[in-house]
Amino acid sequence: MWRARAAAVCVVCQSLANSSYGVKGKSPLQKLHLVSRSIHHPHYTSSKFQRPPLRTSIQQFSSLNHLPLRKTKLLSVKYGYLSHRNFWVARLASRLLKLRYLVLGSAVGGGYTAKKTYDQWKEMLPDLSDYKWIVPDFIWELDEHIDFEKLSKALPDAEDFAKLLPDFDKIGESLSSLKGFFSPGYNLVSEVIGASDLLLLLDSQGETAFRATDQGYENDKQYKKVSDKEKIDQLQEELLHTQLKYQRILERLEKENKELRKLVLQKDDKGIHQRKLKKSLIDMYSEVLDILSDYDASYNTQDHLPRVVVVGDQSAGKTSVLEMIAQARIFPRGSGEMMTRSPVKVTLSEGPHHVALFKDSSREFDLTKEEDLAALRNEIEIRMRKSVKEGCTVSAETISLNVKGPGLQRMVLVDLPGVISTVTSGMAPDTKDTIFSISKAYMQNPNAIILCIQDGSVDAERSIVTDLVSQMDPHGKRTIFVLTKVDLAERNVASPNRIQQIIEGKLFPMKALGYFAVVTGKGNSSESIESIKDYEEEFFQNSKLLKTCMLKAHQVTTRNLSLAVSDCFWKMVRESVEQQADAFKATRFNLETEWKNNYPRLRELDRNELFEKAKNEILDEVISLSQVTPKHWEEILQKTLWERVSTHVIENIYLPAAQTTNSGTFNTTVDIKLKQWTDKQLPNKAVEVAWETLQEEFSHFMTEKKGKEHDDIFDKLKQAVKEESIKRHKWNERAEDSLRVIQHNALEDRSISDKQQWDAAIHFMEDTLQSRLKDTESVIEDMVGPDWKKRWLYWVGRTKEQNIRNETKNELEKMIKCNEDHAAYLANDEVTTVRKNLEAKGVAVDPCLIKDTWHQVYRRHFLRTALSHCNLCRRGFYYYQRHFVDSELECNDVVLFWRIQRMLAITANTLRQQLTNTEVRRLEKNVKEVLEDFAEDSDKKVKLLTGKRVQLAEDLKKVREIQEKLEAFIEALHQEK
Repeated sequence: MWRARAAAVCVVCQSLANSSYGVKGKSPLQKLHLVSRSIHHPHYTSSKFQRPPLRTSIQQFSSLNHLPLRKTKLLSVKYGYLSHRNFWVARLASRLLKLRYLVLGSAVGGGYTAKKTYDQWKEMLPDLSDYKWIVPDFIWELDEHIDFEKLSKALPDAEDFAKLLPDFDKIGESLSSLKGFFSPGYNLVSEVIGASDLLLLLDSQGETAFRATDQGYENDKQYKKVSDKEKIDQLQEELLHTQLKYQRILERLEKENKELRKLVLQKDDKGIHQRKLKKSLIDMYSEVLDILSDYDASYNTQDHLPRVVVVGDQSAGKTSVLEMIAQARIFPRGSGEMMTRSPVKVTLSEGPHHVALFKDSSREFDLTKEEDLAALRNEIEIRMRKSVKEGCTVSAETISLNVKGPGLQRMVLVDLPGVISTVTSGMAPDTKDTIFSISKAYMQNPNAIILCIQDGSVDAERSIVTDLVSQMDPHGKRTIFVLTKVDLAERNVASPNRIQQIIEGKLFPMKALGYFAVVTGKGNSSESIESIKDYEEEFFQNSKLLKTCMLKAHQVTTRNLSLAVSDCFWKMVRESVEQQADAFKATRFNLETEWKNNYPRLRELDRNELFEKAKNEILDEVISLSQVTPKHWEEILQKTLWERVSTHVIENIYLPAAQTTNSGTFNTTVDIKLKQWTDKQLPNKAVEVAWETLQEEFSHFMTEKKGKEHDDIFDKLKQAVKEESIKRHKWNERAEDSLRVIQHNALEDRSISDKQQWDAAIHFMEDTLQSRLKDTESVIEDMVGPDWKKRWLYWVGRTKEQNIRNETKNELEKMIKCNEDHAAYLANDEVTTVRKNLEAKGVAVDPCLIKDTWHQVYRRHFLRTALSHCNLCRRGFYYYQRHFVDSELECNDVVLFWRIQRMLAITANTLRQQLTNTEVRRLEKNVKEVLEDFAEDSDKKVKLLTGKRVQLAEDLKKVREIQEKLEAFIEALHQEK
């Protein structure tokens, strides 16, 4: 049949080729070039065509069936007869067009059916627009580097494409396949599925769905025989398998994505990409939260920035859920005891390596190594215990921890101490109330996302945290409920419907945005995160809760939980961060206005800047110690040293030596006493005096007010620095040994070279004796009371004891008048005589009182006698040069005071040299060390630099910093959109 048709067409083509008749332009054959090339010419044997018969019996072909139609007569084709030629062209074109329409219509119908099915499956796929960042940046920039217009121009035009029409020999095969194409529609769908990327998702379930809809009448009968219950079970089973398969595919994609992100981040760290990596959004946001944690909101600007607050009953599995989200066992663990003693802020972010580090430390803990994990858990426990004050169990101080790793969901979580119902032994009495107050403080933030953790293995009625959460978020607009230990709950709970009621929010009065069920391991603290994830996946695959549709697939596993929490967190951040930035902007304006009104001429120096200013002043004052003149040092050292040792010299050296009868004995006694004093006490006393003098001079410079420039805000700091520096300073131990030798040599010298030195010794002795006499008379006046003049003028009287001492003094003065050379001590019989005389006057007196009074009376008598002798020795230098030969005048006491005066001058000079050369520099070094220690101790600075001005400047600085960081974060957030 096809050969007959081809032969007829060949005759037509031959007649067209032989008839040109000088027509201008393209010939009709050229116009049919595209068609004629598709037709074979088996009868074309020579250059001349044989004239075909006028009537040809040809069976016509229909595209709808293979039945022969009625026969038609072909008109004779004459050379040069244009009407017959046009008739054949029209017939041929009409047949080709019919065939083309049939193919096109069939393709359109099948394509529409495939597209409709594809769209239905496409709606089941998740929105992967958030993973657009997986595609490298250069893919989106291809249009900048490739000119698609030039590429389109380089493609063949329509005429060239027309040459690609199928051969007529294959048209029959195409028409025969149309029947199978229209009937089931399954083969086309399989081809579409195979050509798409949905093969992994559709698989056998896709085949079942298409077959169920396209198989026809026989399949409909088969499904009608199946009961409704079996249909439901079958659909549930297929849905569960589809969900689990989708879950595995998503996990595989996430794993591949994690590896790709890790490689990209590693390349960026190595500098392969020339672009500069910016700080991540979550790190910027975490910095703002760290600053806000130290900010005291005294201006009605509270911290309402979002964070995920993890609350739950004690041992409900809060920490385990947080570890699954962080993908590392980072928290200390205990069996039934309280482990979380203070809030822990965990910032999760992406990075090439799985590491953790604290906010105030540069050490990185590698979370892939067990020894680093153990060290991290130990460090967290140490920090918690340090934050807890004595007598308390929990602390409100926040520990800030950053965890980075590939594939981590970006968010900020705060793990709070578990809520307890009873205070046990070993806990502080206020532990329960403290935990409630800490939890409420975090949850009352209107933008905080509350992650409520409930233990599924215990009765729901025993939960405390649900009531607390329902009070803080009664409408459940920012609460996510998590049921932990579902494996134990499924095994132990008699009614599985109870778990369904919990997940559907029908059992508790609290409301929530979403409900999740998770499994965080088998209770073994040594389990790894990977083993826990495998166990969780295996449990939910075999769980009746999923098979019976009590739980939905998106409500299970910690991975789904972390995705949901992260989405909710960033949604809350985008909704509230700009409002918070505006609030801090208004607060900044208020603070700046208050500063201008109260301190218009002062700079806005915060606590750190004030400390630096005070530090410079203190160092300048320490340096000024080196500018003290040597004369000033020696004068003050000599004066202070004599005040310290004068009592010992008078009482233990001069007074005993003066009791001797001749000058030889006097000098011997003095030498022995001086030697003993120099060996045991004098060097140590001298060093003490020097150290005290240095302290006094240092204190003088530190506390000296400098007129209008003096700022009393530094007084407490300067006092603390002075005390701590003095406490740390220690005098050179070798100083005493060298000083002892110098003092001993100075005291052995008795030679007075000139009259000037003699007069200086007389003057020194006279001043000393007058000062001691004045002190003695003051003591006696206190003992005996006021004299008659004061009693009459000031109307004061004597006490009974003062009357007794006055009578005793009078008796002792009579005894001295009788014997002016009396010894320094009373004999026992003399004491008895004085007591009897007083008893005769009616005064009862104790012997100890008599001796005590005698000591002061005799001292006054001795000092008066020594002063009179000192006046006589003013002209004794001549006799001294002659060694008091042929002279009744002996001035050995003047020589003694000259020796002491010279020793004081030499000691003061030696100490001055040691001060200026060594000790001042050592003190300056101590001051610098103290200042450096104070600079690192923020608590010290807060304690020592106080006042409204300091607090206002501190708040102003923090509000500015918060506002600037919030604006930078908002800008980066908008760029990411």
